[in-house]
Amino acid sequence: MAVYCGAQHMTYLALTIQSLVRACLAAALLLCAVSGAHAQPAPSHPGSAVSATAGLPNLGDGTDMALSAERRLGDRIARELYRDPDYQDDPVIMEYVQSIWQPLLAAARVRGELTPEMDTLYAWEILLGRDRSVNAFALPGAYLGLHLGLVGVVSSRDELASVLAHELSHVTQRHISRMVARQSEQAPWLIGALILGMLAASKDPSGANAMIVGGQAVAAQTQLNFSRDMEREADRVGFGVSTQAGFAPQGFVSMFEKLQQASRLNDSGNFPYLRSHPLTTERISDMQARIPLPEAPTHPPAAPRPSVQSLEHSMIAARARVLSNHSIDALRAWAVEIEPAHWARLPPAQQAGALYGATFAALKQRDFSQARAVWMRLRDTVRGNPEPERLARLLGAELWLAQEDRPRALALLQEVPPRQGKDALRSRAELFLTAQAQQSSVPELAIQSLQTWVAVHPRDATAWQLLSTHTAAQGRTVASIRALAEMNVAQLDYQGALTRFKAAQDLIRKGASASDHIEASIIDTRARQVEGLVRELAQER
Repeated sequence: MAVYCGAQHMTYLALTIQSLVRACLAAALLLCAVSGAHAQPAPSHPGSAVSATAGLPNLGDGTDMALSAERRLGDRIARELYRDPDYQDDPVIMEYVQSIWQPLLAAARVRGELTPEMDTLYAWEILLGRDRSVNAFALPGAYLGLHLGLVGVVSSRDELASVLAHELSHVTQRHISRMVARQSEQAPWLIGALILGMLAASKDPSGANAMIVGGQAVAAQTQLNFSRDMEREADRVGFGVSTQAGFAPQGFVSMFEKLQQASRLNDSGNFPYLRSHPLTTERISDMQARIPLPEAPTHPPAAPRPSVQSLEHSMIAARARVLSNHSIDALRAWAVEIEPAHWARLPPAQQAGALYGATFAALKQRDFSQARAVWMRLRDTVRGNPEPERLARLLGAELWLAQEDRPRALALLQEVPPRQGKDALRSRAELFLTAQAQQSSVPELAIQSLQTWVAVHPRDATAWQLLSTHTAAQGRTVASIRALAEMNVAQLDYQGALTRFKAAQDLIRKGASASDHIEASIIDTRARQVEGLVRELAQER
């Protein structure tokens, strides 16, 4: 279901579907072998004790996958992704992505694409991957994967919105469920080709091979066509969702143009009808035709000025590039970007991005003196632009925290300009950095802030982990273990969560938290709930 990297997308789902088809093929081949060894006349009527179709799998009924079943499949895949070393939960990038994602979800609800049932049963979670490839993908149950390489290459919020809207539309249009149904329809064709090939093998082995391969080719071509139709539908529905959310329609066109440029270097040269996605030129034309023609200007256009959004996006993209490629050579290359002769030729937005990336790269190398010098240039460059200035101050707080100067980091965070009218999700990075800065000075304030946050966002594993650190610093061992257990739940590791809940219960029985009856009651309740989830997983296996 990925829109930007055809070879790697939906690996787990593809394996699941392939396993189903292989099982069906094995059953059919076994039946064919048994029938050949013990040939019997067909029964005269369907109610006979031995039916002509006895033992055959029930294929091709076309029933869609239930929403709950799709969510369970998505949970299985996401559980592995959370354990992947490349999984990245960066609060600064995540809050930026969420500032785009949440308006898209709201627009999909308004348009009726996202039904109340989907809204309730699906996860609607975005997982960041530390990968340099330009890729995004939708998983069952509304888990979306987003590679940092894609965040680093897009040049505007509108382009990133086009990617997220496309993947969102894969989910709302039930493409995963429809693909599974399509696979079940194709299985009889594959079985038929294999059976005919086995019968022909006794006379002409080469002809048998050709018949088997031909049958598989027909099925594969049908699936490719079906996938291309899904991609076109996701483009068109996603275009409507993105524009409904207030993003510029040109973002779709410019994003596809980037893909077209990349394909000139990486494309295998396959013909259009052998692709699972439409040709990028076709997609560009389709999206361009949907953009209304602008009215003729009545006066000459003014000189372009960098918008606050372009400054903000350039800084986020630079952060994504540093995180996705943190080799020493790549980190050192950022210093070249800010050399006076090179830096002066960059557009203003890219100047801010280059300074942000160079500061963050120097921080990753623990070259604090260089990081401080470049950060001061960044602060002066974005002064007067509230959101870019906020991002610069957050980066400065990270820099001071890395030097163990928590009071200065906290003072810098308190100077962050207020963000009027912003959604609460936008405060995630500020909350985490403030909590880290308060760890040694005023831990109770940090704990209260984090407890309020996780009450509203219980699936925020990073927040639970940070809360565990703070409660452990206070000597509240049981509360710290419970927070770690909730972190496991947020990452769908129910067995690990149950182990930690039981450890907390053991400590309570030994009198470790005799005075905190509320905490003990919560742990008992959550342990029973998670134990039920563990049993359900065991039954599914």
